[in-house]
Amino acid sequence: MLNSMTGYASASGAGQGFEWTWEMRGVNAKGLDIRIRVPDWIEGLEAGIRAVLTKSLSRGSVSVGLRIQAVDEGSAFSLNEAHLTDVLTALEMIEEQAMARGISLAPSKASDIIGLRGVFEASSQEKDVKQLTQDLLKSLPALVDDFKLMRQTEGASLSDILENQISEISELTEKSAMVAEARKDEMKDTLKANLARVLDNADGVDEARLAQELATLVVKSDVTEEIDRLKAHVDAARGLIAKGSPIGRKLDFLMQEFNREANTLCSKAQNVDLTTLGLDLKTVIDQMREQVQNVE
Repeated sequence: MLNSMTGYASASGAGQGFEWTWEMRGVNAKGLDIRIRVPDWIEGLEAGIRAVLTKSLSRGSVSVGLRIQAVDEGSAFSLNEAHLTDVLTALEMIEEQAMARGISLAPSKASDIIGLRGVFEASSQEKDVKQLTQDLLKSLPALVDDFKLMRQTEGASLSDILENQISEISELTEKSAMVAEARKDEMKDTLKANLARVLDNADGVDEARLAQELATLVVKSDVTEEIDRLKAHVDAARGLIAKGSPIGRKLDFLMQEFNREANTLCSKAQNVDLTTLGLDLKTVIDQMREQVQNVE
C-alpha cells in the first residue's frame, strides 16, 4: 500500500486540570522534517513528540501543534508577589527620577502592571507537569494513527492514478516499438541513398573512416535499447508500487530514468510519428513525476 505525504489529524483530551487539542499536518518533502509547536513550560514534551514521530514516519514535512488551557480558569493564574514588589520598587524609582527632571509621566494603572511579564503568571507550575507530559504523550499515538490512516487513504487514490499513468506509458512504449519496427525499411532506404551519394563522391575517402561514420549513423537511428529500457522501467515502477511505501525516493529516481529514455527516443526518432509518441511519453512522464513527489 502506498502512503501519501499529505495528511491531517486532530485529537482532544483532558487531564491534570487541563484540556488540550492536538493538530497534525503533513505535506511532501525530500526527507522527514518535523516541526513542533508546544508550550515551553511543559518539560520534555517536544523531545517525546519527536521520538514518536521519528519512529512512526519516514518522510514528509510534518507539523504538530498543541493548544492547552486550564479547566478552572479562576485558578489558572496566580500573582507573583515577589516579582510584583520588584516591579513596584522599580516603578517608584522611575517616577522619582522623572519628577526630578521635570518629566511628567502618565499615571500607572493596575492593568498595566499585571500585563508585565512574570507579575501575573500561569499557575501551571503548581500542578504535576511531569504527569501532564506523560498524559499528553499517551494521547499522541492515537493522533499519529489517524494521521497515518489519512495518508493511507490519500495513498490509495494516488496508487490508482500512478497505475493508470504507468499503463499509459506502457501503451505508448508499445506503439513506439511498432512504429520503430515499421520505419526500419524507410531508414534502410534512406541509408542506402545516402551511402550511394557518398560513394559517388568517394574518391580519396578513407574507407575505414567511411565505415565508422556509417556505423555511427545506424546506432544514432536505432531506438531498440531506449524502448527496451522503457519497458524495463514500466515493470520496475509496477513492482515498486506493489511493494508499497516507503518507495518515494526510488520512484523519483525511476522517473528521471523514464525521462532520459523519452528524450533520447525523441532525439533519435527521425520520424514524425515516432517523435509524436516520444513527446506524448514525455507529457505523461512529467504528469506522473508530479504525483510521485507526494509518495512517502
